[in-house]
Amino acid sequence: MDLHLLNDTPTDVERAAVDALLGPPGGNGSGPGHGRDQLLPALHAVNDRVGWISRGALNHICDRLSIPPAEAYGVASFYALFALRPRPPRVVHVCDDLACRARGSAQLCAALESVEASGDVMWLRSPCLGVCERAPAALAFQAGDPARTQLLAPASEKSIVDMVVSGPADGDQEPSARDSVPQAGEASLRLLRRIGAVDPESLDDYRAHGGYLALRRALEIGPAEVVRQVSEAKLTGRGGAAFPTGRKWEATAGQPAQPHYLVCNADESEPGTFKDRVVMEGDPFAVIEAMTIAGFATGCSRGYLYIRGEYPRAVRRLRNAIEQARERGLLGRSILGREEFDFDVEIRRGAGAYICGEETAIFNSIEGYRGEPRSKPPFPVEQGLFGKPTVVNNVETLINVPLILTGGGAEYARTGTADSTGTRLFCLSGNVRRPGVYEVPFGTTLRQLLDLAGGVEQDRQLRAVLLGGAAGGFVGPDQIDLPLSLEAVREAGTTLGSGVVLVFDDTADLPALLLRIAAFFRDESCGQCVPCRVGTVRQEEALQRLVRNRGDGADDLALLREVGRAMRDSSICGLGQTAWNAVESAVDRLGAFTARSPGTGGPAHVDD
Repeated sequence: MDLHLLNDTPTDVERAAVDALLGPPGGNGSGPGHGRDQLLPALHAVNDRVGWISRGALNHICDRLSIPPAEAYGVASFYALFALRPRPPRVVHVCDDLACRARGSAQLCAALESVEASGDVMWLRSPCLGVCERAPAALAFQAGDPARTQLLAPASEKSIVDMVVSGPADGDQEPSARDSVPQAGEASLRLLRRIGAVDPESLDDYRAHGGYLALRRALEIGPAEVVRQVSEAKLTGRGGAAFPTGRKWEATAGQPAQPHYLVCNADESEPGTFKDRVVMEGDPFAVIEAMTIAGFATGCSRGYLYIRGEYPRAVRRLRNAIEQARERGLLGRSILGREEFDFDVEIRRGAGAYICGEETAIFNSIEGYRGEPRSKPPFPVEQGLFGKPTVVNNVETLINVPLILTGGGAEYARTGTADSTGTRLFCLSGNVRRPGVYEVPFGTTLRQLLDLAGGVEQDRQLRAVLLGGAAGGFVGPDQIDLPLSLEAVREAGTTLGSGVVLVFDDTADLPALLLRIAAFFRDESCGQCVPCRVGTVRQEEALQRLVRNRGDGADDLALLREVGRAMRDSSICGLGQTAWNAVESAVDRLGAFTARSPGTGGPAHVDD
């Protein structure tokens, strides 16, 4: 390729950061292969070391990876965690999304606005950081060698000001993952049974708690029987689409094209979702074992674990788990002495793009392109990552597999309902007494789940529950006995989505929540297709007019429905197709704009 590079040159520090990843130019290259798929890691390397990506650094990356600068710029500018203009080495991201708003993030932002400006630090408002059970939350980043990050949650006005002044603390300062599981220690737990009981840093302790028995079982019965057991269990994907996992695995395994790839989707960016983070922090070896089994069953020799860039502790623990598994022959060549089975896992950090939770957007991100979804067909099982057959599962889906293999598919299917088998992890947050990750059998009612979490706070009344996150829908108190199964929520016209149960009491400002959701989708639309790119903007504009009581409300409600239908029917991916869901449900089920009374949330607060 005839590259036309820029005249800008990198600093020594920028050059060192890139070369530390890719190996010295013209040398033996101790780093990974120098393909375009190294673009995202290279951008991270510079951003981590310096705090932003200069033209000279981008030029050096393009030179090393043979990428046109315009394309690399398009990728770098796609991600919210990267900066292409000079900025301080210390950046604090303050979550002002739904759960954190319900827990006082506005006060945190107000406290930071009073801090005297400094050239060494800046703070930004952020979409959901995935720590909703400890809201309000903030993420501090300090560039350097090594870069330091710290999640601060729950954050107080004093603690966040202190962190802005002092930067991220050394070492792991976060509470134990066990604190995020109010049911920890209960005998009924299956997926969460090791959280708080096992040392997440120790492979030996994981094995002492039953770890890797399922992989041995898989190697005994063979790939076809593993797929059969998963199909018999009726395991469905836990990311929202609820596609049968066994069917997906069988389709991938049967593809003649080689190689096959496995992608673990750990980019849970749906506002209100944090269950996968808790699992990865509290039981990381379970994720790696489950990926290894999936790779064995579907004929993959390589797996990618794509994880949110906002999850620093989960990344550290997964890296440790991968390294220990390699040292003990549980990853790499001839796993457990089985010569024909090679499998390894590579972690890819996202960089702040909600759309990368879409399965084909992940492929583009890993390959070094903008994280934009692809049109389907072809489906990933036929042409996925690098154009090869690929199976994509999220963390919760995968960690069910060891249970199925050790107990049998038929036994697994006895839990839950006829069409929704097993247990489900739910992320409870907002105005609830004991927020956290809860595990209950499918079919448990919303009332029972809220009772486990202690219900809404004293002297308050339940106003609404957002099921499934921003892409889900609101239900009101009259639906509190709704069984939480795929078939029941489908019949009720809503969804379980990624397991979000965001609770709002009678103090909630419902129109303001809808505005926040609309702004989220407008920000996170990748802009690739017109219905989503334009529709999310028009949706927010109409909501702004409704909230401010400007114009004809009836006309704007009609416009919202028309725009919503257009997005749902003609957007390329689930982002645009679901961007209207929460607003529609709030209008139709909760009467969000039928009257401005205490029952509808009272006067709206609007951020200009």
